[in-house]
Amino acid sequence: MPSKEIEALAVVFDLSGFTNFCSKVDPHLSVPEYLSKFLYWLFDEIRTEFTAKGYRKSKALWSELPFLAKFLGDGVLFLWDTSNMTETRICNIVVSLLCICRAYRNTFHREIKTIVGSPPKVLRCGIARGRVFSVGNGQDYVGSCINIASRLQKYSDLTFCFSQRGFDIEQDMQEVNRRNFVEKLVTLRGIGEELVWVLKKEFNNLPEKERELFRSP
Repeated sequence: MPSKEIEALAVVFDLSGFTNFCSKVDPHLSVPEYLSKFLYWLFDEIRTEFTAKGYRKSKALWSELPFLAKFLGDGVLFLWDTSNMTETRICNIVVSLLCICRAYRNTFHREIKTIVGSPPKVLRCGIARGRVFSVGNGQDYVGSCINIASRLQKYSDLTFCFSQRGFDIEQDMQEVNRRNFVEKLVTLRGIGEELVWVLKKEFNNLPEKERELFRSP
């Protein structure tokens, strides 16, 4: 099929420590159950986060839902079509994704650890904007923003990071959320230098050696 080009927001969620979790004794007794409950929880969280407050019964959405969800083995790739989105709405999506990552640690992990032993403690997230192109029968996509998001979700010991390209958070993000982030310059393998926004609190808590990976713009 002819390739289709879409302006997109690429989001890669990753379960930190999932490989070790799969290496436990008799993983077939816990991994399938964990993944089933995790994926159900993740999709439900996205539906909840993107439902306008006060419209629970009618399920009115304040933003489009992702047009692609792809399981990656230890995480999930989501793609949003940003063609008709305002810059403020895109920034609001980033804030909602951060809420989902926090809900994993504060809610889902507390519940799932009573069902399976030593589940992944952290849900990491990398985000980037750019153009994606459909491949094959149109059920998969490629694009540099997907690669960047994948690199950012596992950069250093951070759990949440998004590329600065396409995000003017000084103008389009509410102050109460904007003050949680700090801008840094990093070098991504296979990509090069990239300006990114990271959580200020997480950056300050990094070991000194890890903070050396980040430079001021």
